[in-house]
Amino acid sequence: MIVPGSLWVACTVAAAAGQTLRNAMQHSLIGTVGTAGATHVRFLYGLPFACVFLAVVASTGAIRDPQMGPAFWAWLTLGALTQVLATAMMLVLMQQRSFVVSTAYIKTEPVQIALYGFVFLGDRLGLQAIVGVLVATAGVVLMSWRRAPADAVPVAGARASMWRAALLGIATGSMFSLSVVGYRGAVLALGDDPFYGRATLALVLALALQTVLLSLYLRVREPGRLTGLVRAWKPSLLAGLLGATASQFWFLAFSLQTAAAVRTVGLVEVVFAALISRRLFAQQGSAREWGGIAMVVCGVALLLAGTF
Repeated sequence: MIVPGSLWVACTVAAAAGQTLRNAMQHSLIGTVGTAGATHVRFLYGLPFACVFLAVVASTGAIRDPQMGPAFWAWLTLGALTQVLATAMMLVLMQQRSFVVSTAYIKTEPVQIALYGFVFLGDRLGLQAIVGVLVATAGVVLMSWRRAPADAVPVAGARASMWRAALLGIATGSMFSLSVVGYRGAVLALGDDPFYGRATLALVLALALQTVLLSLYLRVREPGRLTGLVRAWKPSLLAGLLGATASQFWFLAFSLQTAAAVRTVGLVEVVFAALISRRLFAQQGSAREWGGIAMVVCGVALLLAGTF
């Protein structure tokens, strides 16, 4: 099967757009089911739609002889568990006043993915593509950074607070990075079936594992959340559909291109998010934020020029 060289770019842009819409839907659900419940929507309500995708793909004969050996399960478990852990760490960050500072460090994810992808999968990027990753990442960090209020922490503890925020942010970014590398490793380990068959099968199994884990967690720690999620099924269904569709495109892109290249192009999500914020929430971007967006666009352009 001949695959167009630019197909992964189209899949990545579609994934970023779908993820932006899903995030907006999840944000609207926080008041109803809480942060943990809104996070679980992407798994619990996304899994049924992913299963439909799998049934459609399987009907085309794209899943013939998947190599579901130890290597596949190891990569898939790494991806699923680190994504759940990263999400849990994000919840911790959301409860801290240093959240905005930590978020800036989380955005170093593409650089970390490039490192982990090279070490664990042998994924290589050319010099121009590496520069593109760095420029785009710097743009997102610039957008995410906020000057802390003068009364955010005591003066004596400001430096320690900044270091804790930096370390927790980088650690969270590392977990997200490992999840992406794990998913790409899982898709590649499935063998020689068509890329869309391998990507869809890996997605369903990952969502199933995550759904079980987070459902057990909520059952033990926040018993009422699952009931709330069931009651909020109407808006959750749309969020689940958007989440499953976005994940489907992410996995398709990971099956075609290095994880670092995919996630760097995926930073166009910040452009979509800025447009949605301005349209739906009447939020105006600052000069720093628009400058960051310009850097993201330039970085993505550099990466694409160095990839093709």
